[in-house]
Amino acid sequence: MEQKRPLIIITGPTASGKTALSIELAKRIGGEIISADSMQVYRHMDIGSAKVTEEEMDGVPHHLIDVLEPSEDFNVVKFQSMAKKAREEIYSRGHIPIVAGGTGFYIQALLYDIDFTETDESTEIRRELEQTAREKGPRALHELLREVDPESADAIHENNVKRVIRAIEFYRQTGRKISEHNREERQKFSPYEFLYYVIDLPRPVLYSRIDERVSRMLEAGLVEEVKTLRDMGYTRDMVSMQGLGYKEILDYLNGECSLDEAVYIIKRDTRHFAKRQITWFKRERDVRWLNLEAFGNDRERMLKVVLDDCRRTFPHRQIRSADRKNEEGTEQDKGKIE
Repeated sequence: MEQKRPLIIITGPTASGKTALSIELAKRIGGEIISADSMQVYRHMDIGSAKVTEEEMDGVPHHLIDVLEPSEDFNVVKFQSMAKKAREEIYSRGHIPIVAGGTGFYIQALLYDIDFTETDESTEIRRELEQTAREKGPRALHELLREVDPESADAIHENNVKRVIRAIEFYRQTGRKISEHNREERQKFSPYEFLYYVIDLPRPVLYSRIDERVSRMLEAGLVEEVKTLRDMGYTRDMVSMQGLGYKEILDYLNGECSLDEAVYIIKRDTRHFAKRQITWFKRERDVRWLNLEAFGNDRERMLKVVLDDCRRTFPHRQIRSADRKNEEGTEQDKGKIE
């Protein structure tokens, strides 16, 4: 039997500390990071996406960061294709891919090689639904989805018009709910030998971190970043500008609300988003929860547990020692995780 290739996933709700843990892990085991973030893929969108900085990367290669213009669409099918390409490059160097980010839908697509039967070909059904969205708004469209597929309606936010349309379109084309199709796809066995981690924080701590992060974004120049994007011609109907923090500040810049109102909405909706992320990960199989409180809020202890799992799960891998600067290493170092 062909040996499965290794894959590590570090995820969790927004502001839970995924970036820091994934980078530390990559440095210890010779990994490279594939971003599973729907916003960090865009250039010029740094502050509002909490994009990992070059300094934070600390020499660890990152993939799917700053690779699209905000005018380009990004979806699960495009992510899956780009992530597979990055994965092959990482394996070719003898390294381990670490998927880090909070978009559970993307992670699932890569982990189980899911076929979403997606097509870029425009259909009459799709054009009709797009017109409904324009004329009656996202909420009316979302109600159409709820009538035929309540489970998908619960999982897809009404502002995610493309996914809402795709789910209704799938139902009308096949007579089946896309939620049922995706559930069947999730029963597939993964082609990887994988470790799937979700960082978990007490809800009050997580919400406090989210509020603090939004405040830091404002101090770092979020309003100026969005203004620059608007001046570059990027508009609210683009997928990129629908991101949390961007559409709200755009509304403020367009005089539709005050800055205080925009900030309140960003914090509130980001907390709601984090709650939905947690709900998603609770449904996933083979997840290992990393409860920060259980580690006494010590992230080094958390990292040690992950490294111990790596030793057991990938015993035959040539994993580098902790000192990443020593690129050549020694024969004794090979196969060790320190």
